[in-house]
Amino acid sequence: MQTLTILGATGSIGLSTLNVIARYPERFSLHAVTANNNVDGLFDICAQYQPSYAVMVDEESAEQLQSKLSAAGLGTKVLAGEQALIDMAGAPEVTTVMAAIVGGAGLLPTLKAAETGKRILLANKEALVMSGDLLLRAVKQSGAMLLPVDSEHNAIFQALPETVQKGAELKSAGVEKILLTGSGGPFLTKNLNEFAQITPEMAVAHPNWSMGAKISVDSATMMNKGLEFIEARLLFNASFEQIEVLIHPQSIIHSMVSYSDGSVLAQMGQPDMRTPIAHTLSYPDRIKSGVAPLDFTKVASFTFCQPDFQRFPNLKLALDASRQGQGATTVLNASNEIAVASFLKGQISFLDIAKFNEKALIRYGTTRASTLADIIALDQESRQFVSSLVAANESVSS
Repeated sequence: MQTLTILGATGSIGLSTLNVIARYPERFSLHAVTANNNVDGLFDICAQYQPSYAVMVDEESAEQLQSKLSAAGLGTKVLAGEQALIDMAGAPEVTTVMAAIVGGAGLLPTLKAAETGKRILLANKEALVMSGDLLLRAVKQSGAMLLPVDSEHNAIFQALPETVQKGAELKSAGVEKILLTGSGGPFLTKNLNEFAQITPEMAVAHPNWSMGAKISVDSATMMNKGLEFIEARLLFNASFEQIEVLIHPQSIIHSMVSYSDGSVLAQMGQPDMRTPIAHTLSYPDRIKSGVAPLDFTKVASFTFCQPDFQRFPNLKLALDASRQGQGATTVLNASNEIAVASFLKGQISFLDIAKFNEKALIRYGTTRASTLADIIALDQESRQFVSSLVAANESVSS
């Protein structure tokens, strides 16, 4: 029996996790669920799954949720605030933590899960991008198990030998290269002259995946793939040259591993996150996820191409940050979160996202960040800098 805390339960990953564990009440129990301020969403989850605890980041939202639960006669205890998130990630009753909070807000609870030796199902790539070696060191010291949920990293993990899954060098297992695939998002073939007119509604309309707004925009700019490149280097102890990004518009091959004997192993499946979630929940076993197997007679073709950095400047920025090191990746993640949020609010243009990210990297990218205090300070400073750029942009626009 695994006892779970789901960080970010009302998001697409959280809901997919609930869908999987509901099929196996004899294997999984739910200790805590968390959300930012989605009162109705978390209430519905509590009503259906009856966890022991529910955590909301916002105090007012927590009070509203408690009132609704009490009126419905439900006994889930409601907590509020960042410390409650951290406590639920590290609770002694908990064996498994689904880390699915979007963005830097997931860092501290994910780090707590690592420090307390949990099985961590890592869907929050930003926590690893921000903290890098710090998080991996905590995993190693506590004996925690870190399993990647992102479809691409999970695909790579499945295609690697068991020795590498347990920490061996890629070369020692005959691995030549990791081929990290991405769909290219909704603007893969859009005329570059039309990019200035891209709206938030256009950017979140991903052709293959159903995701939250922030991740959908990151996919449209290919920043998502850039962050995944950084994450893959850390997860699989890979050099810059051992990873290659390929655009694969069909999103059927989720990633591949190329071996020294000429073999290439690919992990394939429907674009449904329940597959990697089920894999990480049951690893090293396999359970049914609710996802139908591929019907190859209905798969028209597999196509691939190299990414175009003129079309996807954010991807180039992420690759450059990966070469620079921890400080640069922390800056880029923070900058991008503010830039994307501002774009979704209509405060800046689609093209401004990359422009502001580049300015943040030029300003802070060489800053050292080796401790948690360093990382948090650099994260906040970068956010404030980009927020000031957004404010100046709004002033000029008005």
